[in-house]
Amino acid sequence: MTAGPEGLAAGDIARATGARPNTLSSNLSILSAAGLATSRREGRSIVYAAAYERMRELLGFLVEDCCGGNPSICAPLSEVVSRCCEAEGRAC
Repeated sequence: MTAGPEGLAAGDIARATGARPNTLSSNLSILSAAGLATSRREGRSIVYAAAYERMRELLGFLVEDCCGGNPSICAPLSEVVSRCCEAEGRAC
């Protein structure tokens, strides 16, 4: 997510997260299959990037549908959103 739309090579992700390459590869494949990440080949590397629109859709679904009318379940999420908006200097 923090790499932005340009993404990071799989090896760089592994080093940054401390993940074993084979475990990371499986997890990235799952995220790609779910449409939550994109990948492209650059030379010998595969570069992965977050699929922001798809993630927004997933988060929207989770907040709207999975709280089941009980806002206390989603309360921590609203606090996170507020902090992000304040950091960007905008109202949400």
